[in-house]
Amino acid sequence: MNTKTAQAFIALGSNLDNPIEQVQRAFDELAQLPETRLQKRSSLYRSAPVGRLDQPDFINAVALVETALPPQQLLQALLDIEQRYGRVRESLNAPRTLDLDVLLYDSLQCQDTDLTIPHPRMTQRAFVLMPLFEIAPDCHIPGYGEVRHLLPSCQDQKLERIES
Repeated sequence: MNTKTAQAFIALGSNLDNPIEQVQRAFDELAQLPETRLQKRSSLYRSAPVGRLDQPDFINAVALVETALPPQQLLQALLDIEQRYGRVRESLNAPRTLDLDVLLYDSLQCQDTDLTIPHPRMTQRAFVLMPLFEIAPDCHIPGYGEVRHLLPSCQDQKLERIES
């Protein structure tokens, strides 16, 4: 990569069509993004659905990428991957083949119609904080603090590590 790069954390999730395989393949897709290098990937975690409970458990993970893509282009690349994997956005918290979210992009804080960084609900979700802590224990979430200090507020959420 010959231009300025940023470190971005990406959340991965799936609960349809063999979710473990969906997330594993999505890691490979992240590694193939233009001007982007996959730096780290967390273990996989099983979590109960949030909001809409009448659906299968989710498989979740977090990836760290180094990218020269600006935040909006990175988001569009993730949406393109979701679409290739058959993602249908029928309603909030609906089951999904693949969900990819930009959690953090360097220390950027932004909010527009398509993208909010840091991701607005990341600090409330054990299935985001635990895999993030696994690959970046000293991670600081702008406006919220260190991930290690946010984890205790999610300790009542069931989370099972299923792969290292």
